[in-house]
Amino acid sequence: MKRLLILGGGTAGTMVANRLVKELESDDWKITVVDESDTHIYQPGLLFIPFGTYDKKDVIKPRRRFLPTDSELILAQIDHIEPDSNRVWLKDGRSLAYDYLIITTGSRIVPEETPGLAEDEWRRSIHDFYTLEGALALRDKLRDWEGGRLLMHVTEMPIKCPVAPLEFLFLADWYFHEAGIRDRVDLTLVTPLPGAFTKPKASEMLGALLEEKDIHVEPEFNVERVDPDDKQIISYDERTIDYDLLVTVPVNMGSEMIERSGMGDELMFVPTEKHTLKAQHHDNIFVLGDATNLPSSKAGSVAHFQVDGFIENFLRAIRQQALLPSFDGHANCYIESGFGKGLLIDFNYDVEPLPGRFPLPGFGPFALLQESRANHWGKLMFRWMYWHLLLRGKELPIPAELSMAGKWN
Repeated sequence: MKRLLILGGGTAGTMVANRLVKELESDDWKITVVDESDTHIYQPGLLFIPFGTYDKKDVIKPRRRFLPTDSELILAQIDHIEPDSNRVWLKDGRSLAYDYLIITTGSRIVPEETPGLAEDEWRRSIHDFYTLEGALALRDKLRDWEGGRLLMHVTEMPIKCPVAPLEFLFLADWYFHEAGIRDRVDLTLVTPLPGAFTKPKASEMLGALLEEKDIHVEPEFNVERVDPDDKQIISYDERTIDYDLLVTVPVNMGSEMIERSGMGDELMFVPTEKHTLKAQHHDNIFVLGDATNLPSSKAGSVAHFQVDGFIENFLRAIRQQALLPSFDGHANCYIESGFGKGLLIDFNYDVEPLPGRFPLPGFGPFALLQESRANHWGKLMFRWMYWHLLLRGKELPIPAELSMAGKWN
């Protein structure tokens, strides 16, 4: 019996387990998923918790519920991988042999990488919303906050869900208007990028929307340290920005297990072939989701499109056939813009977000690179789709590769 080992039971790991259990003969294959926690978190929902739209119960469910019954779940911390001997070691001393390995260990925030960030003011006047604990603490802070200068700060790229900092500001603008204190709140985006987003056309459109909402942008700010006593962030070129409330996206890194295995880059992401998702130096190891070092977005939609194209490639790999360039960097992201509206962007490695209609050309119902109420409801409906369709490996009527149908320059 051949052994398929999946490290990480998050979005990518769960989807690929559900898809492969249907493709592989159960008598010939044993599928094992390893994760340290039995709690699955709907990470896009963390954005809504600070504003009271979602609560804890809306974003967590038991991990076991979404994995195939024909698979094995091992709840344990992973110590390291020995790729030359096809073996994974767990922290409790056990080892797991594999014939094929899929790494889906995701990414994590590391506030300790920035001096002054994770000290006495962490989750007091300095907050994150990329963790469940951080989102809940920020919710409690905003309930009683009376106003001042709020910085939405991005430490460095890449980050999980690159549009989330913009969404936070758009929702904060709406939230403070509803609370009647928007005139007492200064909202500022502090980013290492030259503009609001990584892609020029989307950056121009989103930058104009920020300006329309009186949200300021401090571009090309590469933070060197935070002074929590004086409430300042300081860049490497000694620019300083004051704040009353700092909401930050700390440095994002891959799993420490990757570093212990000697398989990662400087941010502990695994070097991965751009179009096949095979680990660059190992023919029987594949990497999906946020664990890769690919120049695609670290977002749930990307994991979905990766898995869609990956299944055939994995079947080719076990048949000793040449792999196909099946992943084109496709990403599809709803962007909450506040006041019951949203945007949608659809792009890949080579094509930046363009205006148009999605998924049906000329009809939609979702508008690309344009605000609409349908896009807002699409974002909210995605939570149901995530729990009931996406995680369970159901195929959605959206092609894995980017389609130009319905788009225009």
